[in-house]
Amino acid sequence: MSGMGKIVVYELMSLDGVAEDPDEFVLDWDDAMDANLASVISSQDAVILGRRSYDEWAQYWPSSTTEPFATFINGVTKHVVTSTPLDREWASATAINGTLVDFVRDLKKQSGGDVGVHASISVSQALLAADVVDELRLVIAPRIAGSGRRLLDGLPSIRLEPIRSERSPAGYLLVDYRVVHQSPPDGSGR
Repeated sequence: MSGMGKIVVYELMSLDGVAEDPDEFVLDWDDAMDANLASVISSQDAVILGRRSYDEWAQYWPSSTTEPFATFINGVTKHVVTSTPLDREWASATAINGTLVDFVRDLKKQSGGDVGVHASISVSQALLAADVVDELRLVIAPRIAGSGRRLLDGLPSIRLEPIRSERSPAGYLLVDYRVVHQSPPDGSGR
């Protein structure tokens, strides 16, 4: 089991669960949120992005100086969920061959760091539904968004174990959960 990276979903969301367009409800970012993000990405050596997030981020991040994320996301290996070729150049980005869930299961078997899923709602939902996510790390804004795509809609019942929670000075909840897997991934008993 050692050496296997974890699949970690990191999402910004409103109190009512909306994760789409976080710029609409994440209005003030503080040092605790920076430190939390730095901790999340410190163990990640690959990320998985959906196509829409990739297209938006490939425009924004290569020229961004917003740290600690800019250096991380520009340098890290990026696996993109897409059915069409990537038309926008971005360092270390490749399209995923085959199905997302199979790809992620194979990726988990390789030794290495954690694999982050950032911003991509449909990717997060697909991986949570397939029981391949190991940790859910959420930043919950003190706002009700009212509308937008919700992160946890349409998922099966999933048991979570709290790892930690903290309130940032600006009032955001930083909560980390471990996903309790339905059965051991290798099929053996515990």
